[in-house]
Amino acid sequence: MNVLVTGGAGFLGSHLVERLRSDGADPFVARSREYDLTVPGDAVRLFADARPELVFHLAAEVGGIGGNAANPGRYWYANVLMGANVLEASRQAGVRKLVFLGSVCSYPKHTPVPFREEDLWAGYPEETNAAYGIAKKTLLVGAEAYREQYGLRSITLLPANLYGPGDNFDLETSHVIPALIRRMLEAKDEDARSVTLWGDGSPTREFLYVEDCVDALLLAAERYDGPDAVNLGSGEEIAIRDLAALVAEVTGFEGEIRWDPSRPNGQPRRRLDVSRAEALFGFKAATKLREGLERTVAWYADRAAVRS
Repeated sequence: MNVLVTGGAGFLGSHLVERLRSDGADPFVARSREYDLTVPGDAVRLFADARPELVFHLAAEVGGIGGNAANPGRYWYANVLMGANVLEASRQAGVRKLVFLGSVCSYPKHTPVPFREEDLWAGYPEETNAAYGIAKKTLLVGAEAYREQYGLRSITLLPANLYGPGDNFDLETSHVIPALIRRMLEAKDEDARSVTLWGDGSPTREFLYVEDCVDALLLAAERYDGPDAVNLGSGEEIAIRDLAALVAEVTGFEGEIRWDPSRPNGQPRRRLDVSRAEALFGFKAATKLREGLERTVAWYADRAAVRS
């Protein structure tokens, strides 16, 4: 089967491509410098070149709280256009199956915990994530409409916050785990007495190790064919304050952790109901948070040492 991975050079995409290759496949990797998926003609050209039967649409423009707050228009525009163009190109090319990656940011700000897929439309997303989250919800509607009208077999998966080796460690656009790892390793190297982090540390998050997410993508592509979105996560919730303490322990940073409550916290709580993924296609996360953090810290520390 010909497989196309958009965003195949990105964080999740590179892990998926590596796994596909290790399994004997030869996926076509779409890179933004060659195909601008916000342009319909580029999407059509990509599908003509790749001739895919199975598509994983992982390409996205997204950041952490800071990136989302600074780029709401760009993130909304780029993600809606990329997804819509991939959806239409898949229809035109007669793709057998399309796997869309949604986002936990699409859930309403005050969703009851654990987040159940049926609560996705029960309110407005947390403000700093709203543009990105609504863009992803728009694509869920599009996927359902294309399934109903054209018979395009598309599925939508909603992962918790991903982390792992190869993550984005740019402090301007990174998510919380890579930002914490970088900040604390650099503070340790500089013998800094403290680090100051955004918010008050009270929000909770759920994290999914990147290789576990790859497992879920492949299982869903093989076993699931329904219109309903499906959560992907570990089912475990941790406060950012406790996460910071854990990252400090794993990185060896022994200084003080300070909080800046003038900075936004983001969504108050996040934990997913992950029962649907296990019931529908047998996915259950295997990597515990500490284990995943240790692997991620080791990966980043090795590369930081090489750069220095």
